Amino acid sequence: MKKSLFALALVAAVGLAACDRPAVVAVPVSPVAVPGPAGPTGATGATGSTGYTGATGSTGSAGDTGATGAAGKSGDGTTIVVMPPASTPTN
Repeated sequence: MKKSLFALALVAAVGLAACDRPAVVAVPVSPVAVPGPAGPTGATGATGSTGYTGATGSTGSAGDTGATGAAGKSGDGTTIVVMPPASTPTN
């Protein structure tokens, strides 16, 4: 029984040594910057200067008035009615 107890202890020691787990490496967590509350509003800036206004062009001269046409002849009272051409049916 002494030999079996010794053999069992030897097998247990070898078995535990073979099952060596790697060491757990703790990775440090880097701190994350969290924005704080907004600060007070700054002063209002100055108003910019007014831009350059372009020069005004000169006004053109007025054109001549056209000639007046002669009065047309008065009709003799006859009315002419033009009939549209007859349409042809399309299929």
